[in-house]
Amino acid sequence: MNINGILWPVLTLGGLAILFGIILAYASKKFAVEVNPKTAEVRDALPSANCGGCGFAGCDAFAEAVVSGKAAITGCPVGGAPLAVKLGEIMGVTADATEKHVARVICCGDSNNAKEKYEYQGITDCKAAEALAGGSKSCRYGCTGLGTCVKACPFDAIHVINGVAVVDEEKCTACKKCIAVCPKNIIELVPTSKEVRVLCKNQEKGKDVMQSCKVGCIACQKCVKACKFDAIVFENNLARIDYSKCVNCMMCAEACPTKTIYANFNNRKKAFVHDDKCIGCTICSKHCNFEAIEGELKGKHKVLEDKCVGCSKCYEKCPKDAIEMR
Repeated sequence: MNINGILWPVLTLGGLAILFGIILAYASKKFAVEVNPKTAEVRDALPSANCGGCGFAGCDAFAEAVVSGKAAITGCPVGGAPLAVKLGEIMGVTADATEKHVARVICCGDSNNAKEKYEYQGITDCKAAEALAGGSKSCRYGCTGLGTCVKACPFDAIHVINGVAVVDEEKCTACKKCIAVCPKNIIELVPTSKEVRVLCKNQEKGKDVMQSCKVGCIACQKCVKACKFDAIVFENNLARIDYSKCVNCMMCAEACPTKTIYANFNNRKKAFVHDDKCIGCTICSKHCNFEAIEGELKGKHKVLEDKCVGCSKCYEKCPKDAIEMR
C-alpha cells in the first residue's frame, strides 16, 4: 500500500481548506455590512406572522424599514397598539394612539336573500367563478361565496356562512390578505369602534337591485334624512358612511327599509347623568340632537331613555364629567 498516494491528497485538500478559510475570514471582515443593533431588537419584538399586512415583504423587511425611518412603528397590524408601544421604546419615540381596524365584507346577500343566475359547478374559487359571467349570483357586486378569501387568511379569521364570507373580528389582524384576493373588491378595512355598516356594493338603481337581492341598497336615501350628523353620503346610487362623522347613533340602520345598513342594537348605549356632579349648565341639552335631555338652568338634568340613541355628544361636551355612557 502506497502511503504517499493517500497522504499527499489529504495534505493538499487540508491546505486548500485552510487557505480558503483564511480568504473567507478576510473577506467577511473586509466586506462586512454594518447592521444596526436596533434592527435585531425590532425583529425580535415582531410577531413573526410574515403576513405582509405592513406593506413590506415580511417581518425582516419591516424591521429594517422601521429602523431606517421608512415605516412607522404603528405599521404592524398584527401586533397592534401594544407592539407599537414596545417598538417606540426601542426606537426612542412615542407611539401615537391608533384605533384597531378589521376587515369587513360589504355584502349581506346570502343564500336566502340573493338570487342565483345558474348553478355553478366548477373549481371552488371565486376568481374562477367570476370568469364565468361574473359568478352565479344575479348581483354582479355580491360576494361569490366560494372562499378564496378563507384560503388566503393566515389567521382563520374569515369563513363562508350561508353563501357569504363573514369576518371574525376577534381574530382579524387587518393583514389585508383577503382584500388582495377578492375579485369583487368588496372587503374593506374599517375601525372596530364603528358599529354601523352599509352591507352593499350594488350601484344599480333600486328596481334593478331588488330584482337580484332582497337586502340591497335601493338608494331611497331615508338613511340620509335620519342621520343628524351628515355621516351618510350617496355615491353611484349607494349609501356610504363617513366614519369620521359617524357617532354610532344607529338611526340610519333603524330607517333603512331593506336592512342593508347593519347595526348591533344590543351594543347601543344610553347616557346617564350623575346628580352629584351635574351643575345644571345645560351644555348637554344644547348639544343633544334628539331632545333626549331635560332640565332647567342650574337644575339637575335627566336623560330621557326612550329618546336617547347613544350618540355620546352630551358625554363629550359635559365639563364636569357628570355623564356616563352605559
